Amino acid sequence: MAIRDKIYFASDFHLGAQPHSSIREREARIVRWLDNIKSDATELYLMGDVFDFWFEYATVVPRGYIRFLGKLAELADIGIKLTLFKGNHDMWMFGYLKNELGATIIENELIIERSGKTFYLHHGDGLGPGDSKYKLLKNVFRSRLCQWLFARLHPNLGIGIAQRWSAHSRIASHGQETFQGEANEWLVTYAKEVLMHHHYDYFIFGHRHLPIDMALPKGSRYINLGEWINYNTYAVFDGETLELKEWTA
Repeated sequence: MAIRDKIYFASDFHLGAQPHSSIREREARIVRWLDNIKSDATELYLMGDVFDFWFEYATVVPRGYIRFLGKLAELADIGIKLTLFKGNHDMWMFGYLKNELGATIIENELIIERSGKTFYLHHGDGLGPGDSKYKLLKNVFRSRLCQWLFARLHPNLGIGIAQRWSAHSRIASHGQETFQGEANEWLVTYAKEVLMHHHYDYFIFGHRHLPIDMALPKGSRYINLGEWINYNTYAVFDGETLELKEWTA
């Protein structure tokens, strides 16, 4: 039996988003990846926008994704620690996945140390310069009042509204992202600002929708995990090195 000693990171599955491949095909591809890593994974970090929309009513959750959720349950049952980050598309995760999967749900950043290496983890939304409109909306959407008001809508109406909103999102309409140059990559700027006050070996983000592995000052590295509509990329830490990889099966 293989030793489970690797830590995996992935982000932006956007289950429910329509472009480039069917929802079911993308889900099947993700499930194949999860099935592949279960033999050597000790921890799995899913770093936001796993779902293109998610809201937990008191007795209702969005339909679908049963194969994906079942595979996560299988991983949890064999002892793999699951950590899910709230992204800008699935910030309304409350207690369902925690109760059903034993997953840890992260609101914002998470700092961890593994094998003497420090990791700064965050979905990436609302960080760095600019995007003041979204930063305001994020505070509104995460407010208890907004969540309470949305919960008053019938699920057919509420989820329908959210799905129409998602149809005009960046992942649905922009296609593949392009590198903007180091000076214009806002998460790189943010990581450099953090490094001025505290050192981390790795900054790992999602949200940007572009796989990037970049050296930062003081021996640090910036990793963006990309997304699973165009790139199917993830990162793995084996206790010594962190690699950004692509899943092709």
